[in-house]
Amino acid sequence: MRALGVDLGTKRIGLATSDLSGTIASPHSTLVRSTSVRVDHASIARIVRDEEVELVVVGLPITMNGEHGPAARAAQREAALLGTVLVVPVIMFDERMTTVTADRALKEADIPASRRRQYVDRVAAAVMLQSWLDRGCPR
Repeated sequence: MRALGVDLGTKRIGLATSDLSGTIASPHSTLVRSTSVRVDHASIARIVRDEEVELVVVGLPITMNGEHGPAARAAQREAALLGTVLVVPVIMFDERMTTVTADRALKEADIPASRRRQYVDRVAAAVMLQSWLDRGCPR
């Protein structure tokens, strides 16, 4: 099953895809937020169609102590809206520490700070999606 990982940010949306076997997640792209959530969701819908995605996994930014703060509630609202646009299921999965992990990996790869910003969101989406895959694709 091919899945799309989505890291919803306020300025950028990181995207990652799994391989067809649902084993390996890879960074896909980064969408710069437009002024319209509808436009952003239409862009995601195109990627879902073009990549033949069967399920979308949206990152849920739970706080380190396990609470659903304002960012988690905003992500839940947006994931629900996204679900009304897509023809595939949309689920949410814990994304704690994914951006930190992604930034650390990019630093270790000697990507300069000026270029890391271009990649960190899609790498964070891949980290989150890989974690979901490794846990057996829970729904």
